[in-house]
Amino acid sequence: MVIAIGFEGSANKLGIGIVQDGKILANPRVTYITPPGEGFQPRNTARHHQQKLIQVLEKCLQESGIHLEDVDVFCYTKGPGMGGPLVSVAVAVRTLALLYNKPIVGVNHCIAHIEMGKLVTNAVNPTVLYVSGGNTQIIAFSNGKYRIFGETIDIAVGNCLDRFARVLKLSNDPSPGYNIEQEAKNGKKLAPLPYVVKGMDVSFSGLLSFIEERTSNWLSSGEYTKEDLCFSLQETIFAMLVETTERAMSNTNSNEVLIVGGVGCNERLQEMMLKMAEERGAKLYATDDRYCVDNGAMIAQAGLLMFKSGQITPLAETTCTQRFRTDEVDVTWIK
Repeated sequence: MVIAIGFEGSANKLGIGIVQDGKILANPRVTYITPPGEGFQPRNTARHHQQKLIQVLEKCLQESGIHLEDVDVFCYTKGPGMGGPLVSVAVAVRTLALLYNKPIVGVNHCIAHIEMGKLVTNAVNPTVLYVSGGNTQIIAFSNGKYRIFGETIDIAVGNCLDRFARVLKLSNDPSPGYNIEQEAKNGKKLAPLPYVVKGMDVSFSGLLSFIEERTSNWLSSGEYTKEDLCFSLQETIFAMLVETTERAMSNTNSNEVLIVGGVGCNERLQEMMLKMAEERGAKLYATDDRYCVDNGAMIAQAGLLMFKSGQITPLAETTCTQRFRTDEVDVTWIK
């Protein structure tokens, strides 16, 4: 029985989780929340993680009933993500691993989302739509790696939603995207927004600029309500994602689609993807915010798989990188 502890801190979530051979024993997390209309800066986010790490670790150990000396491998997010928060957590993990003389595994954040999604849903070989604040990718496994079939060519879908939430001064608690989703449920009128699909890739920056420039006039004139605009933004960008995901499924002859990442717990996105999957005779796999949103257990699960397949990160290489491509990782645990 192998026990792995995972530390996630690539953005504004700090999570620590413990997994024992695929069983999640504990998975607490805390979120750094800023005032409405503001994003989160790397320096302040890193300080938040530093202040909260011991508290979250103690909670994780208490919930799991595991002692650190019982852990077989310490896993941390190597990237991608924000530099300051990534490094602040990596330093803590390196210190703990040295104190307890344990091996370390640096984990790709994107692959951790995929492996957690597969663990929770029992998906076997899905086409993956990975949507979060910093990433938007359509992924499928092929020849020893998770290959990227399509992606955003500018900003991520979560970043697009977050920035529009700032325009509307929506709360960041629990997240801007969640509050856009709630507003959108009351939207009735679809505003015409740019729909930008370029082959297998998508683009959100022009769409965001378009709606940002018109929001004030639309709201003041009464042509659209704030709920209408949230509804319109969701419908447009989710349609782009479903279209490109379906194209990837066609290219890979896939009959499974898995949605992962923080935006993946959006019920409307899941509803639209489900309709597409059913029309293709395929199956949709998705999870809720316990596992879609950044968490420590996903790092532990991916790290455990890497460790059991022979991967260990040498101490000198336990660094972080803000740009760490999904397709750079050798997936030695899938045959």
